[in-house]
Amino acid sequence: MTPSHQAPPKGSRPPGEHDVGGHAFRDEEAEPSPPQPAPARRVTWQKLVLVPAVCAVVLVATYLWISQVELDSIAKNSLAGDTVEVRWWQHVRLTAISTFWVLIIAIPLGIAMTRRGLRKAAPGVTTLANIGQATPAIGLLALLVIWLGIGPSTAIIGMVIYAVLPVFSNTVAGLNAIEPTLVEASRGIGMSAMGTLTKVELPLAVPLILAGVRTALVLNVGTATLATFGGGGGLGDLITSGIQTQRMPVLVLGSVLTVVLALLVDWLASLAELWLTPRGLEEA
Repeated sequence: MTPSHQAPPKGSRPPGEHDVGGHAFRDEEAEPSPPQPAPARRVTWQKLVLVPAVCAVVLVATYLWISQVELDSIAKNSLAGDTVEVRWWQHVRLTAISTFWVLIIAIPLGIAMTRRGLRKAAPGVTTLANIGQATPAIGLLALLVIWLGIGPSTAIIGMVIYAVLPVFSNTVAGLNAIEPTLVEASRGIGMSAMGTLTKVELPLAVPLILAGVRTALVLNVGTATLATFGGGGGLGDLITSGIQTQRMPVLVLGSVLTVVLALLVDWLASLAELWLTPRGLEEA
């Protein structure tokens, strides 16, 4: 046998390869596994930048347009001082407070309707929630003004009633969609009912619940424009003032600010939805 055909020394074999009767063999299990691709980033730079950039461009364009328009005394009076800033923060406050109460009411109620003792009541509660959203928002607000009087609290109550349905229905749907065997397995390893709810059911239902919260937020931004008819303030004051006085700059400014706020709220809610959704569910 020539030196070129001689088996290499035992110690010179690559890892996982050994010599049997002068023949080289490689262990299959010793084969290095191919490198796994890096997981996709949950939040891309496009997701972080695109919507704020669009909103900034729209705001700058609106400002430049209004600064070039000659405003009469009525339009100047509607936009005088810090009126626009005050109306903006009133709108944000109405949206935040109403959404807070929606979460406090709808999520616990949705959880309760999926428990064994209250499941039969779920269709009736869902019907009541449907009535709240099926009623025209302006009509609902008018009824509340007649009953409770004019004020921000009346507007907030109307917004809560109007936005409860998406969060409630998504909470019920998310919890009912969980595989029963997972719940039974958690109980089988000794977890309490509360432990199963907090550590198994709610994490699995998070994507649907957050989708309902996102819908409720956008609904509340739009409904808050009607708070002006109940004495709640907000950007609806600018819109109605522009319509009543027929001043286009005032109407356009109020409408653009409302649209920008809705886009920003939806963007923030989408980021929260990505961050709060368990990574395993997102990849699935």
